[in-house]
Amino acid sequence: MVATKADLYSRLRELDISVTTHEHRAVFTVAQSRAIRGDIDGGHCKNLFLKDKSKKLWLLVTLEDTVVDLKQLRHMIGSRHLSFCRENLLEEVLGVKAGAVTPFALINDHERRVNVVLDSNVFGHELLNFHPLKNTATTTIRSSDLLSFIYGCGHSPQIIDMSTCRKMEVRI
Repeated sequence: MVATKADLYSRLRELDISVTTHEHRAVFTVAQSRAIRGDIDGGHCKNLFLKDKSKKLWLLVTLEDTVVDLKQLRHMIGSRHLSFCRENLLEEVLGVKAGAVTPFALINDHERRVNVVLDSNVFGHELLNFHPLKNTATTTIRSSDLLSFIYGCGHSPQIIDMSTCRKMEVRI
């Protein structure tokens, strides 16, 4: 069963994570998001749902302005050739549609098929912004709470520094 926004907020409360959500019209790109965000504080992120040649699935979370070179990224995370996943796989595994990819969708990855990769540069922001399973809202969460949520979904993220192309050690 696919989690709803209400299920997500309930899970966040269970984990003692508080968030703020701003409703808005649907946005599908970083440019559209910039146009409607107004005064939402914090780092704004983009999230890429990828697969490699061996069919491993990857969720990359990085700041919206980060240039992502998939060839370089695959070497950093220890994967084979990376490409974007088709929408049907996105919906099957994470329960969201294209334009709504978010680390919050890990709530739907019950089989833990997704390898989570976080750009360490997102932690330069106390607050981070993501869609809450739908691209008609933006939810603000503390960056430390994002880690708690990801671990609470049973995932152990790999943290890399996209600006220097180095793996980082995870410390909570």
